[in-house]
Amino acid sequence: MIPARSASNAAGPGSDRGNWRSCGGCGGKPAGRSPSRCLLKMVKGNIVPEDILSFCCNGLQGSTSPPPPCSRDPGEREEAPGAMGGRSPTEVQMSQLVLPCHTNHRGELSAGQLLKWIDTAACLSAERHAGCPCVTASMDDIYFEHTISVGQVVNIKAKVNRAFNSSMEVGIQVSYEDLCSGKHCSICKAYATFVAQGPPGTKVKLKPLAPQTEEEKIEHSIAAERRRMRLVHKDTLKDLLTRSPRETELETRDGSVVVPAEKTRVESVELVLPPHANHQGNTFGGQIMAWMENVATIAASRLCHAHPTLRAIEMFHFRGPSQVGDRLVLKAIVNNAFKNSMEVGVCAEAYGQEMSVSRRHINSAFMTFVVLDEEGRPRTLPMVVPQPGDGERRYREASARKKIRLDRKYVVSCKQTEVPLSVPWDQSNKVYLSYNNVSALKTLVAKANWALAREKEKVRIYTLEEDKFLSFRIEMSVRIAAGQAFSLLSDLRRRHEWDSHYASAELVQQVDEDDAIYHVVSQTLSHENKPQDFVILASRRKPCDKGDPYVVAFRSVTLPTHPACASFTRGETLCSGFCVWPESEEASKVAYYNQATPGYLAYVTTNVAGLSSSFCATFEACERFLLKNKDDLIARLRDL
Repeated sequence: MIPARSASNAAGPGSDRGNWRSCGGCGGKPAGRSPSRCLLKMVKGNIVPEDILSFCCNGLQGSTSPPPPCSRDPGEREEAPGAMGGRSPTEVQMSQLVLPCHTNHRGELSAGQLLKWIDTAACLSAERHAGCPCVTASMDDIYFEHTISVGQVVNIKAKVNRAFNSSMEVGIQVSYEDLCSGKHCSICKAYATFVAQGPPGTKVKLKPLAPQTEEEKIEHSIAAERRRMRLVHKDTLKDLLTRSPRETELETRDGSVVVPAEKTRVESVELVLPPHANHQGNTFGGQIMAWMENVATIAASRLCHAHPTLRAIEMFHFRGPSQVGDRLVLKAIVNNAFKNSMEVGVCAEAYGQEMSVSRRHINSAFMTFVVLDEEGRPRTLPMVVPQPGDGERRYREASARKKIRLDRKYVVSCKQTEVPLSVPWDQSNKVYLSYNNVSALKTLVAKANWALAREKEKVRIYTLEEDKFLSFRIEMSVRIAAGQAFSLLSDLRRRHEWDSHYASAELVQQVDEDDAIYHVVSQTLSHENKPQDFVILASRRKPCDKGDPYVVAFRSVTLPTHPACASFTRGETLCSGFCVWPESEEASKVAYYNQATPGYLAYVTTNVAGLSSSFCATFEACERFLLKNKDDLIARLRDL
């Protein structure tokens, strides 16, 4: 039920996602009238062509070749990322003028100092919500987009996105401001997890957070997905390493200098003094990160004999606290050097007395550095030769982390409109594709300004018109428990029992308990007069907390085992799925969402062909299917 696109006519990833300047089939309407606005009027007036009904009720349209998208209007501006509507009670704002004491040899703000400010702002936001002391538990990936110079101002906004039991996610946005030119520029966006600390021996139960604005609702909903991704991060790396060759294959580059990894090793000790501790007496998390960044920079410099620039910090977790009087031993080494970047592994250990033998592991992190030339372009780096044993293990793990990091940045960090409709699926990116699948649907659900377009008995049809998309929401109340509806709707193999647009759905791979990949064949014929087929990732999520819906999200992926073939026209779907909210123990609200891209809307507006009530008919068939099968489902569950 997401807009689809014919693979045979695709001009490339995202080729049907341009903005609109004119509408080709709107009866001579002036340029600037978007096809989505014209289609919205058609829906309200019950003038809905069969093709768009098929796409909305089936989610598997896309074989019809749309005209190429129009270019963007000159001067048209996208909404600034991270713009905050309203003021959250947990929001903390910090502005810091960058002074020479904050900078490195190039007069740029040191990453360590920035990490200290980020952690401080995030901690204050967490404590504002918790009403008690909080400590940093983890930090997600941070990608630094620009450097900041002396005299510029760093602006940091932090606010709690969601509170779980005793932990909460804090979202942080960092930008810089040039006071002379008035220029503002984004530096990074980060997510940190903080844990509330009560009196010794007690556990703090955090109060729920009530999001108010559209942005807050989106972040609140997706926070549960990010939490799930953090919990499986280590398993993803282990799984990739298990399937990788055990032998270490060293990269070869013509003319490159070779440096033994041991020559980059750094070890440094720091005594934790009162200025390094937070108001609870524990070593400030930002201070530990700053010290780790310092030794990592030295290790990177020893490899390249130049001054490196920190580009990214991989997701990491704090293992335990340290206090004033502790000694922190910080170790760093270059794990692997790629053509234009290197990974430095760094760890922090603590002990309480000079003669203490046992050390406590506080934290480990992996930092990515580049070396820039005078024009700001990454230089080619020397190669690293690892030591046998642990050195070779770190070398292989660094290669695996690079693959995972690129997958995560490509699938998770970029905007939805920048992700191709069908992304290749494999074991290394399965977690991130599942995240993208569910978070895209949750983002659509949390959107404001849905407009009721039509209501017929139990079925209500809503539309949401945006610059690049026209989205549909079709919902009804059904006398079935939400969990039962969730189980029945999440199995695409049964979709043909109520959706006439489905011919068949074959389970290709059961990825895990929550994700499955299907090969779907649609009844709808393409413009080539061939059936359409789709490879779809279906991701299921049960409620994380009270008030959350059951979620079943669909998106297209590509599999080497199921390439496009001559007997079908391969279609694609971007964002669609079901959300089911409990209304009582025996009743629920079932809603289907579908997001249409403008490339297909252009086809729709030029092919208006009559009246139809297929929306309502299909959803009424869905209700009959749910009611008919709920008793059988209960019996099967009892037998288990």
